[in-house]
Amino acid sequence: MTAPTLFAPGTPAATTVAGSRPEPAITITVHGIPAPQGSKRHVGRGIMVESSKKVKPWRQDVKHAALAITEQLDNWTVLDGPLAVAMTFTFDRPKGHYRTGRNAHLLRDAAPSRPAGTPDLSKLVRSTEDALTGVVWKDDARVVEYVQLGKWYAETDADDVLTVPGCVIHVWPLPGAVTS
Repeated sequence: MTAPTLFAPGTPAATTVAGSRPEPAITITVHGIPAPQGSKRHVGRGIMVESSKKVKPWRQDVKHAALAITEQLDNWTVLDGPLAVAMTFTFDRPKGHYRTGRNAHLLRDAAPSRPAGTPDLSKLVRSTEDALTGVVWKDDARVVEYVQLGKWYAETDADDVLTVPGCVIHVWPLPGAVTS
């Protein structure tokens, strides 16, 4: 598989070389507990609400982090064209992953290296994309490629993994991108 050709706004086209990419148009670091956008439930009179009460605070965390970044960028305009996105979600390890007593700071041998249970990665992406609509991109339908998606435990030695729960988001416009 070859790496995609990516563009950064206001710069000449840049072709990726294996293992390298041009700088993203925007990088957002969100601190908070990532929450999945799941099913909605009907509460009457045609009103639908999210099943999870954690979604709204997460979306607010994402939106506020994105606004804080875009307000610092000169002449930021909402992206309106094909986009590539990377999202790295960070979670705290459950207490049960650690030993007890004087070894409470050490991981158990059987502790998993990655969070392979709920929440679903695809539902985390959905709630995060929705929060960025109107701030980073015109519509989350503009996302046509995922460069990297992942769930990690805090303080894991991997790119973009935070020391606290949250998410690091990178966005690249693809060829043919326009802004509105």
